[in-house]
Amino acid sequence: MGRRKRVLFISSTGGHFNELMRLKPLFKQYNYFIATEKQKTNEYLKDEYKKRVFFLLYGTKDHPLTYPFKLLINCFISLFYFFKIRPDVVVTTGTHTAGPMCCLAKIFRKKIVYIETIANINTKTITGRLVYYLADLFLVQWESMLKLYPKAIYKGVIY
Repeated sequence: MGRRKRVLFISSTGGHFNELMRLKPLFKQYNYFIATEKQKTNEYLKDEYKKRVFFLLYGTKDHPLTYPFKLLINCFISLFYFFKIRPDVVVTTGTHTAGPMCCLAKIFRKKIVYIETIANINTKTITGRLVYYLADLFLVQWESMLKLYPKAIYKGVIY
């Protein structure tokens, strides 16, 4: 029996992370890791997942002066963890937190699974627009999104 695939589940905090954690039943099938932004609301993850979780800086486009710097720092943090974890697959529900990791996965020829958020029914997310061209598997949770992402696959909601 070969080694189990190393899968990194990554998203920003909040609703995207809640969607990502709906995939928790898949964790036991893989040598998994979790990445999200550090917030008080998710400090429990360190206790629950120990060395399988790591955090990026919390950044939001609502703070245009600090956001570019935090994004740049997160690029370096992502690079560090990419080489530490060496994932075979990156699974994400977005947003900007996952962008650098998806770029790294593409550069190093790893698989990318992107799940467009359930919050969008008729519009693309910024990360979805970018990762659509990188992803090996691009999933949408609304059939209406297939008009926007013709190569996507509709599998229904993950809730």
